[in-house]
Amino acid sequence: MIDQIGAILLTAAGAALVGVPVALAPAGPRAKGLALAAAAGWGGLVLAAAATGGFAPGVFGPVPGPGVAFLGLLALLLAGWRVLPSFREALMAVPLAALIALNAARVFGAFFLLLAAQGRLSDPFAASAGWGDVATGLAAVPLAVLAWRRAGRPGGLIAAWNAFGALDLFAAIALGVLSAPGTPFQVFAGGPGTGPMGELPWAVVPAMLVPLYLLVHLTIAAKLRAAPRPAGRVATAG
Repeated sequence: MIDQIGAILLTAAGAALVGVPVALAPAGPRAKGLALAAAAGWGGLVLAAAATGGFAPGVFGPVPGPGVAFLGLLALLLAGWRVLPSFREALMAVPLAALIALNAARVFGAFFLLLAAQGRLSDPFAASAGWGDVATGLAAVPLAVLAWRRAGRPGGLIAAWNAFGALDLFAAIALGVLSAPGTPFQVFAGGPGTGPMGELPWAVVPAMLVPLYLLVHLTIAAKLRAAPRPAGRVATAG
C-alpha cells in the first residue's frame, strides 16, 4: 500500500515541479511544449529503467544506478542554466513565492521514515533524508507567503531556508551513495541500505525529483542575489 500511495504523491510532486515553472515562465507554446516533452521523456526513461532492473546493483559497475541518473539529469539542467540564456531567464521570471511553494511537497519525505520503520531503508540515510525533507517542506508554506507579501524584498530567513533545503538534498545523496548495497562506496553496511531507491516508485526521487529541486534552489538563490536591496542598506553602503 505504501508503494502505491507513494507512486501517486511522487507523480504529483514531479508534475508540479515541471508544470508550475513551465506554466508561469514567459515562454511561447513551442518552448513550453518542448520542455514538457523533455521532462516526460526523461521520466519515461527513469520508469523503464527502474521497472526492468536498470538501477540494480552492479548494472553500472561500482556506481549506484540512481546516482548515474541523478548526475546525468543534474548535468543537463546545469548546462541549460549555464549556456542557454532563454532557459535561465525563463526560470528567473517565475515568482519567488511559487518556487518556494514547490518545496512543500517535500513533506513526502516522511515516506523514507515509513520505509525505515518497515525495515526497507537504513539509517542514517532514512532519518536524514526523511526529517530534512519534512522540515524543508513544512517551512516552505509560510515562507512562500512571506515572499508573496514582501515581493522584491525577501528576507534573510528565506536565504537560510534555501541553503538548508539544498544542503539537505546533498546530504541525502551523499548518505545514499555511502549506504548503497553492492558497491565499494558502502560505508553504512548492514540492513537493507538504500535498495528501494533503485526500484519503483522510489527511484524517481534521486533520478528526477532531487535534480529538479536543486535547480529550484539554484533559481531561488539567483533571484535573492538579484533582488534590490532595501533603501537603508544602500544608503549605508554608500
